[in-house]
Amino acid sequence: MASNTGDNKRLSGKVAIVTGGASGIGEATSRIFAQQGAKVVVADIQDERGNLVAGEVVKAGGEATFMHLNVANEAEWERVIADTVKRYGRLDILVNNAGMSGPKGREHVEQVQRENWDAVMAVNATSVVLAMKHAIPHMRRAGGGSVINISSIYGIVGSKGGGAAYHASKGAVRILSKMAAVQYAVDKIRVNSVHPGFVESPMTAELHGRPGVREERESLTPIGRIGTPEDIAMGNLYLASDESSFVTGTELVIDGGMTAQ
Repeated sequence: MASNTGDNKRLSGKVAIVTGGASGIGEATSRIFAQQGAKVVVADIQDERGNLVAGEVVKAGGEATFMHLNVANEAEWERVIADTVKRYGRLDILVNNAGMSGPKGREHVEQVQRENWDAVMAVNATSVVLAMKHAIPHMRRAGGGSVINISSIYGIVGSKGGGAAYHASKGAVRILSKMAAVQYAVDKIRVNSVHPGFVESPMTAELHGRPGVREERESLTPIGRIGTPEDIAMGNLYLASDESSFVTGTELVIDGGMTAQ
């Protein structure tokens, strides 16, 4: 990535909260946002890893702090957003990246256990509502903002191997983003969803380690490789920046061409 300095940085003066910011797509997003001038709150349940990421950002010359956040807990959302505004004076960017899949998210319809369904929906979908509920008033006071909700290609298309809860939760994020985009456009608050394809991350490491899974996913992707967290983070950067000031209520699909087939 090209090095920008001074006022040329794409997020200068902006304050961002990135959930799931301690690893994977969230970590890459936190680092790139800070490189581009944003003050970043790395929000995660992984305290040690989150503090490490924030510390490394600061050592590299950026501005970041770690805040513990269970995205399914509304009281924690209230605390993190209040602490962010108290520390930095405003809130401009919200990246709802935290999510879960694993065995709980991969159950097919006939296999669904209610407690697993509820757990996945709480982290992947309900958390997005809670985040926007408490962030939007501060963005309105700041004169606008950008909400970036990380969905998935499986929030757009079905799959033989995907689970009911994961698909449903990611589909919910897509439509919720459109609704909020329409309702809050008058406040200059933009809301978009991002739909990654197959990406290397701690969440996918176990699955990609199974025999044949990586090869199958590569074969399904026209570009011929698995995506990186940085591939998705660069899309997030565009949506967070003023360069996307006319972009709201849409999906940014970053999948190496997988859903174009």
